[in-house]
Formats: sequence, structure tokens, C-alpha cells
Amino acid sequence: MKKKKIALVFIFISLVMVSYSIFKISNWFIDTNKLKKMEESFKSVYQEVIDSKNLYLINPPEDEKDQYYEYINEPFLQVDFTNLLNVNKDTVAWIQVLGTSIDYPVVQGLDNEYYLEHSFDKSTNIAGWVFSDFRNNFTYPNNNSIIYAHKMTNKTMFGSLPTLLSEEWQEDKSKHLIKISTPDSNMIYEIFSVYIIPEESYYIKTQFKDEEEYKTFLNTIKGRSIHDFNTTLNNEDKVLTLSTCQDYNGNRLVVHAKLIKKGNR
Repeated sequence: MKKKKIALVFIFISLVMVSYSIFKISNWFIDTNKLKKMEESFKSVYQEVIDSKNLYLINPPEDEKDQYYEYINEPFLQVDFTNLLNVNKDTVAWIQVLGTSIDYPVVQGLDNEYYLEHSFDKSTNIAGWVFSDFRNNFTYPNNNSIIYAHKMTNKTMFGSLPTLLSEEWQEDKSKHLIKISTPDSNMIYEIFSVYIIPEESYYIKTQFKDEEEYKTFLNTIKGRSIHDFNTTLNNEDKVLTLSTCQDYNGNRLVVHAKLIKKGNR
């Protein structure tokens, strides 16, 4: 009798686990389909523009042979935010990472938790959304502005960011750019560091007590890169950081880029 009870308990637990797994898988497919439909609705919200009002080159290097001078000819991405803001007032930017499928509006909540489990329309979704650190200010960028998203297995959100780890991507220098558009400006960033690291708070610092601390920060995050971008950095540079989970062990995939061109709208 005792063995029979143990067997029944085991069967019950197994059924619960199977039911839970089916439930999670079902939710994953439902949430994924929602994302695909939402991505379709974003088509044609932006255009590429060669020039912009009040164009600024940011911290140009003295060496005119620097790759910087080729990148500054890249057209801006200019987004019409009207419909996006009608759907979600938390919309603060649009991000496009060349050489990946990352091409999304960016939202900003009151904390760094809400959009881990909510989609662009604020519905509950395990994929979350691409979101800005709540400390960021895209009108007057911090020394280090951070954007987060989940690394989804179907390549949505930051799921295609691991592309930047490959030698093929590294060798194609035309892809080493991130385009940001906001309601009041368009920006282009040049990638200078890509790496994997255990979870930490250092690379997501936004404030620095003095120039020496910021200089140390720049040298540290540049030195971590698995690729050598041969990029010049100094204290005048503004950094954009992308962060996502690399695996289930808590490691993070991190990308850093510096602002090289800005155009006010």
C-alpha cells in the first residue's frame, strides 16, 4: 500500500510538471506571436536622412585616417514618433544595431524591472521589451547611457546581439555602428567594445565623481573587448551600453559604443 501511494504521488507530481511545461511553452508561443504582429506594425515608421539640422560631429579624432571619418558619412535614422507615443507614452527612442535584427522602439519606465515582463503595449509578455535604464536622459545623455533587453531564442529583442561576437561581424567594419533616433535628435554611435562578463554593476554606472574615475571606466570597458576596434577614447566621449543575459549562469553580453555624430530635429 505504501509503495502504491508513493507511485501515485510520483505520477501526480509528474503530471503537474508536464502540465506546467506545456503551459509555459504555450505562453511562449502566444507571446512570440504577439511580438511578431507588433513588429509588423512598426514598418515604415522611419527613414534614412543624409543630413539634419544643426549637425554636430562629436569629439572628432586628430588622425584624419581614423575610421571615425568614414562612419560620419553614414545617414541618420529618423523616426516618426507620433503613432509610437500614442501607443506608449514611455517611448523615448528607436535603436537600430547594424548587422543584427535589432530595430525597435525603446521605452523607459520608472525602474529597470517593469519592461522585463511587459511588451511595448504594456501587456504582460515573457519577452519583455527593449528598454532604457531609468536613469538615462536622451535629451542630455549621461556619460554612460544603458539599454537592456532579453536575448530571446527566436532572435527577437536582443536575441541577435551575439552576432557581434563573431569574427565575420568584426571583419565587416561597416557594421560597427548603432543608430539612435529620439523625438528631438538623431545620433550615430561607433562600437568599440564587445564582451561577456559575470553579472556586475560596474559597466552600468551612469555617474562618475571626477574625470579620473571616468577615464578609468573608459579604459576598463575598452580593455575587456574580445575584438580590437582600434578606437580612440577620451573623457569627452559619451558612451552607449547595450546589456543582455548571455546564459542561465548569470553572465552578461555587453556592447559599448561612443557617440560620433548628432543632428537636432
